[in-house]
Amino acid sequence: MTGRDYEIRAAAVDPLGPLRDPQEPGCDVFLTGTVFLDIIFTGLDSAPVRGTESWARGMGSSPGGVANMATALARLGLRTSLAAAFGDDHYGEYCWDALEQGEGIDLSMSHTIPGWHSPVTVSMAYEGERTMVSHGHEAPPPAGPGPFPQCPPRARAAVAALGPGRGEEWIGEAARRGSRIFADVGWDESGRWDLGALADLEHCEAFLPNAGEAMRYTRTDCPRAAARALAEKVPIAVVTMGAEGSYAVDGRTGETAHVPGITVDELDPTGAGDVYVAGFVTGTLAGWPLADRLAFAGLTAALSVQEFGGSLSAPGWPEVAHWWRDAPQELRGRYGFLDDLVPPGGTPAARRRAVPTIGFRHSV
Repeated sequence: MTGRDYEIRAAAVDPLGPLRDPQEPGCDVFLTGTVFLDIIFTGLDSAPVRGTESWARGMGSSPGGVANMATALARLGLRTSLAAAFGDDHYGEYCWDALEQGEGIDLSMSHTIPGWHSPVTVSMAYEGERTMVSHGHEAPPPAGPGPFPQCPPRARAAVAALGPGRGEEWIGEAARRGSRIFADVGWDESGRWDLGALADLEHCEAFLPNAGEAMRYTRTDCPRAAARALAEKVPIAVVTMGAEGSYAVDGRTGETAHVPGITVDELDPTGAGDVYVAGFVTGTLAGWPLADRLAFAGLTAALSVQEFGGSLSAPGWPEVAHWWRDAPQELRGRYGFLDDLVPPGGTPAARRRAVPTIGFRHSV
């Protein structure tokens, strides 16, 4: 098999291929949220200092916000539907084109709002962390009886972001229609960390907070204890632990799994959490063992931080195949399941990456 054959095979991987039949929903994963135009600065030696000018050695622009998750899912071969508002400015036009034409994401449930400008986030990466500054206004609701037509569509799964004291009607409806709900959560600015305030947790099949969030919500002092406590509330609890990897508990069977992180040269961590969730969703829908799901999610997140930007740094199967070809010997046992998915070779196919400008007047 030639390198080109490897590339074509890897690019065409459908992780759900053996499960598909004409009676299944045409949509694998549905999600909704806010699309930002992300501007990312990397190569900063330290945080910007008050009253000074800082120069970054790298810069990229890409769709952000919920687009990070949507792109990560689509690049892993899942049929992804996104419901979001887009501004009718150049930023909104660029984001729409990048997601629909560039990534093949179904935007039939999205809409453009005249006179509304796109939200923008500036992200600065330094010392292994990032600092963000955002600006935007809440999008006016579209005309009609609900936020989306056919809200939500039939889908194998849906990804939701939970917030304390805030329920989303579409999450419960999606669960009632048979979608498996995967959720993460943001930082609780109130400081209460009340698990009972996450109203839609009851609809979730899997909950994937990071270690800090999980321990605060469960009043525990270690990630593993937090995962066990969360597994009493949701069928599957996954706690991500940065470089230490992730730990999961299946509350239905009692199964546990821990997979260490993969060490890589990190350029920009923007969107790595979204990529992790996308990898876990992919493995779950494909029916993989719990430890393989953690391993794959961690791998995709590790590959993403080696590129600029959130959405356009997400890896696809060609990048996974390329990594597997040269994977360290000590990891080949843990990631051996990749042999059944992609051949151990090939070169990443050309795909959109974050660049300093949102678009050139001519092809470059």
